[in-house]
Amino acid sequence: MRKTTVYDVAERAGVSTATVSFTFRRPDKVKPATRERVLKAARELDYVPSANARGLARGKTGALGLYSFDMLIERPQGSDLEDFATEDIFERPDVLVYPLYADEVQRGFEVECWHRGQTVLLGTAVSKRDNGSITDIAGRVDGLALFPNRGTDDLPVARLCRSIPVVRIGETDGELPSADVICDNEGGIEALVDHLVDVHGVTEMSFIGELTTYDMHQRFDAFQSRAAERGIAMGRPLLDDSTSSSREWLVNLCEAIDAEQLPRALVCGNDQTALAVIDLLRDAGVRVPQDVIVTGFDGILASALAPVTLTTVRQPLGAMGRLAAKLLAECDGMPWDEPSVHRMPVKLVLGNSCGCA
Repeated sequence: MRKTTVYDVAERAGVSTATVSFTFRRPDKVKPATRERVLKAARELDYVPSANARGLARGKTGALGLYSFDMLIERPQGSDLEDFATEDIFERPDVLVYPLYADEVQRGFEVECWHRGQTVLLGTAVSKRDNGSITDIAGRVDGLALFPNRGTDDLPVARLCRSIPVVRIGETDGELPSADVICDNEGGIEALVDHLVDVHGVTEMSFIGELTTYDMHQRFDAFQSRAAERGIAMGRPLLDDSTSSSREWLVNLCEAIDAEQLPRALVCGNDQTALAVIDLLRDAGVRVPQDVIVTGFDGILASALAPVTLTTVRQPLGAMGRLAAKLLAECDGMPWDEPSVHRMPVKLVLGNSCGCA
């Protein structure tokens, strides 16, 4: 698939390439009727304006982009902003804030680009409908990796996939012409459930988390399926769509604690949730793992450093980032014609939260 250029847009709109350039960079210098004609041609051709293409023979920038949406965490989940109003610039990073899932993937992405001599351009949205920032970064790179979630639904990802090579990390649907890097969510959850049943004799468990991503949905579905296969009683799913940056988070879990309806095990959608759950249970006088077993998923650094080390499923996060960069680099700036899925293996890691370490 040939990449659409400024010349294609100029020909379709019946204007000069300079007019196309002005339309995107100095729209005030272009007559409204002409500007609309150029924008219409750009939409029809799936054209993404490049900030670096001028003067480059093939429109290549030598850079790869990594775009996140709402993946940065300023403070531990469930805490109030006023609790962290005074910043100590010499304080060590809190492992409940950094490094997390996206940070480890980003490091792998940067390491691979470093080995290949390619520049990395990082970008993030400032609001749920911040289409401009992703389009802007896409126009400055030869390929773009991104972390989709429900906050990216309004972004023009489909259009970008037809303009530049795009890697989606942690999501796949088999529809967009992108390369999707995901982990074996099903295998990881099945290993967790089997461990809880076969080693700890658990007969009742619940899933807890926010269903905001492909990963979370797939883990929840795998949990329901495996628990049913093993004949396990599934307590009420403690799903929670409340904001993780406020004290209103994990309301359903609080209600279960108050009603004394906690199951023997809580299978959390990720490690961040599991660590927050353990803290909340401790504050309520519930012991982990003696009273309730808690498991996570991702294998972030905090899972191994917490006072109660997590039983979790480790994703090869750095390797996922490196693979994303490798796939983009080898595309040489040309978008994919068809979707492809790259599934990474996972590993069960045992910790104190189930009583195995």
